[in-house]
Amino acid sequence: MPDAYIVAANRSPVGRRGGGLSHVHPADLGAHAIRAVIDAAGVDPGAVDDVIFGCVDAMGAQFGNIGRTAWLSAGYPEHVPGTTIDRQCGSSQQAVHFAAQGIMAGVYDLVVAGGVEVMSMVPISSPGLLGEANGMGTPFGGDGWRARYGDQEISQFRGAELISEKWDITREDMERFAYDSHQRALAAWRDGLFEEEVAPYGDVRRDEGPREDTSLEKMAGLSTLVDGGRLTAAAASQISDGAAALLVASADAVERYGLHPLARVHTMTVVGSDPVFMLTGPIPATQAALEKAGMSIDDIDLFEINEAFAPVVLAWSKETGASLERTNVLGGAIALGHPLGATGARLMTTLIHHLRRTGGRYGLQTMCEGGGMANATIVEALS
Repeated sequence: MPDAYIVAANRSPVGRRGGGLSHVHPADLGAHAIRAVIDAAGVDPGAVDDVIFGCVDAMGAQFGNIGRTAWLSAGYPEHVPGTTIDRQCGSSQQAVHFAAQGIMAGVYDLVVAGGVEVMSMVPISSPGLLGEANGMGTPFGGDGWRARYGDQEISQFRGAELISEKWDITREDMERFAYDSHQRALAAWRDGLFEEEVAPYGDVRRDEGPREDTSLEKMAGLSTLVDGGRLTAAAASQISDGAAALLVASADAVERYGLHPLARVHTMTVVGSDPVFMLTGPIPATQAALEKAGMSIDDIDLFEINEAFAPVVLAWSKETGASLERTNVLGGAIALGHPLGATGARLMTTLIHHLRRTGGRYGLQTMCEGGGMANATIVEALS
């Protein structure tokens, strides 16, 4: 089967809610990430076969196929098509999968895969909340769903609480993990480790989420999200604005256009999991990817798992045996933020650049997704 190579990977800084990117049109922010990878690869944009973009809340400024409007907003040729996909938080990781699969099937040679979300402008769950308020029903109100799952609360917040209870993850465990995420992200910026991957947008030159002033004492003073619960806002990902993109190429395109591969897409998998717990999918996704690749957890040099909530990562580590010392080593979404449709591509961008920087060979990325799903990708860094 033909190989799929990643020849460029870049992202915008991740802006804090109400921060420096909050008024940027999502199409313009997506266009910024697209231009960054086209420029990095030095390829003619007219040679791109398709644009596959992730976006979760496709409403308002994000409505109408943001993958297409972002490409056109970048000023690139109209003959290149684009599409937008929604696999919830894993949307742009799935975009990379679809791009790689198209190349491996011989359908594509060059594909831009990425995602964008400006959550300051289009708040999380806007389509569902506004739809319900205007008499359009709810996602979990059908007879089939109720017959199977009843009327119980279906939310990521409840899922995170259930995980912390099932795996006996204490509030202190979660807050220590969250504190470390901020410290790692701050150290990465101090050491210049994000400079290669981040394309500044105007005056916003770095991620706005990492907090210099955070402390375990401040976290301990926060109220839990539910009475008697363990989870606080400190152990949750930040609402954010951002975009990221990767250019995925066939071997023929690499040779024809003189491209330099950064990594090879080694293994891809996607699984379903309990939609009530919702966030446990990374556990079976990781296991499936390793089995498919014929690898063990010890063969992986670096892990990136989305820090939707601290208990997601801690339970995953307990179940898979993945070392937290090799996981999210530059910080995760608790510190860096989680612009929903962009995060998958952001994680992969960070993973590939840091693998190459450290001399690692294999990296594994996974993330939980609404509805009880998860993607996992193993990439092989190339010199």
